[in-house]
Amino acid sequence: MYDLNTSVMVNYKHTLIFVIAIYFSCCSEKKPEITKLKGKPMPSFKILLEDSITYIDTKDIPIGKPVILLYFGPHCPYSRAQIEEIIDGMENLKDIRFLVFTTWPFMDMRKFYSDYKLNKYSNMYVGIDYTNFFGEYFEAYAVPYMAIYGKDKRLKKAFVGKLYSKQIMKIILE
Repeated sequence: MYDLNTSVMVNYKHTLIFVIAIYFSCCSEKKPEITKLKGKPMPSFKILLEDSITYIDTKDIPIGKPVILLYFGPHCPYSRAQIEEIIDGMENLKDIRFLVFTTWPFMDMRKFYSDYKLNKYSNMYVGIDYTNFFGEYFEAYAVPYMAIYGKDKRLKKAFVGKLYSKQIMKIILE
């Protein structure tokens, strides 16, 4: 015989467990990726910028300011949430150089650049990793993938998924 009260209680318990799991996964401190690259200098690779003419080579980025390499997918909702978080926190992040790039087609990157009006930020460079160097070097299996480098251009930490601007600043200041 089917007991409605038991069924409701079981569903309630499952829902409660699910809600608690979501809470802790969203609100807890994000764990960095385990990588053998921690402490290593930033690798040299080129990004074709959104103007379709200019290339930036990471070896030419001067030391003295932290650098964040952000590998994104222009249609990925998590990448979009990450760029929105960076824009919203830009007042606190203005002294960080951002190199934001994708391997998607140029027109998709350009639309992302336009949608978020990224030309407004003098500390942000957006383009295409046309050789897929970053994905292979970091073994990046998902986007957004963020590599955070200190003022000395040595890798501090790498993350998959969204980081809040306060988390980024905490890592920079470590």
